[in-house]
Amino acid sequence: MKDLEQALELGVSQQKRFNATQPKVWLRNECVRVGLAETLCTYVMMVFGLGSVAQVVTGQGAFGEYLSINLGFGLGVAMGVHVGGKVSGAHMNAAVSFTMCMFGRLGWKMLPLYIFAQLLGSFLAAGTIYGVYYDAIHEYCGGNLTVTGKLATAGIFATYPAPYLSLMGGFIDQVLGTALLLLCLMALSDQRNKPAAAGTEPIAVGLLVLLIGISMGRNSGYAINPTRDIAPRLFTAVAGWGMDVFRAGNGWWWVPLVGPLIGGVLGAGLYKVLVEMHHPHVSEPGDGLMEEFDEEAALLKKQKIINVCV
Repeated sequence: MKDLEQALELGVSQQKRFNATQPKVWLRNECVRVGLAETLCTYVMMVFGLGSVAQVVTGQGAFGEYLSINLGFGLGVAMGVHVGGKVSGAHMNAAVSFTMCMFGRLGWKMLPLYIFAQLLGSFLAAGTIYGVYYDAIHEYCGGNLTVTGKLATAGIFATYPAPYLSLMGGFIDQVLGTALLLLCLMALSDQRNKPAAAGTEPIAVGLLVLLIGISMGRNSGYAINPTRDIAPRLFTAVAGWGMDVFRAGNGWWWVPLVGPLIGGVLGAGLYKVLVEMHHPHVSEPGDGLMEEFDEEAALLKKQKIINVCV
């Protein structure tokens, strides 16, 4: 009997030690957790991306070239996915969130939260880079903050069209670029095709953004992201560049805002119609399709967790 009491006491003490080592959950509300993660991962992505642009522009080619910007945004996206991927999905892009809602992978009630978080993260990142490069920017432009011209600096924060580009040409550019982004993202996450290997998703997505940058960045800087463009543009409007940030390029500002939303849905829809809808539903012996289907169903079930606010 005495041995039994000692065993029980030992078990209780071990349970107490186990409970003491468990991390405390500070935030149980899923919406708050998602919002904070999406804000932070967007902030990280934008700081690295905008920082690479600021370094190239103010360094006048001595501290990097256009490829540096492509690498900065690509690797920034990869780091952003690491920061928030398991919590919010690390969309970091309103076109991605909108497309996920269109295809039932994200609840519509979550869309305002995602967009607000992305806007906040992008705005704060623009402010951070302005502060870090404040002296460099003013030394480069002589204290005259301009949107166009040889010493223009507004392009550090938001995208502007090349002088030869028409609004229609720019609109097509943004639709196509974002369509390719979402089409490839759908492929990378399709468990019944050839998805990115487990654990390599961040670098795969980063390489995708890098690829779009080095192939489709000439016309207007490949925004392919409404929140990435409009939030820093708003920052520059209040930070000294004025309303010219909205007038430049024949009123260019709405193109990277609307084009990516349309392009994202078109790209994801194209993949779904031409590839995803035609996956076999019945497996042949040894082909493993049903196992992959079960894995995809499990992933989708986990993904739907973020659609419910506890």
